Amino acid sequence: MTDQPIFARINALAAEEEQLWERASEGGGLATGDQQRLDAIKVQLDQCYDLLHQREARRAAGLDPDAAAVRPADTVERYQQ
Repeated sequence: MTDQPIFARINALAAEEEQLWERASEGGGLATGDQQRLDAIKVQLDQCYDLLHQREARRAAGLDPDAAAVRPADTVERYQQ
């Protein structure tokens, strides 16, 4: 597998996030469902970026990048920025 599907997923999530923010700015705010979806998108983006970092690290170490796996949300959300 290449990294392309991960980049495509990131782009799709970012586009959805942008649409939600545009809709919020037009209608005066975020509905509860929209806020929940934005929160979910944030977690999914974090998971995608974490997966890309894992794959890059495995390549750099001479290991198979396809052995990298999506980590649970509670793991990636505890990382310090």
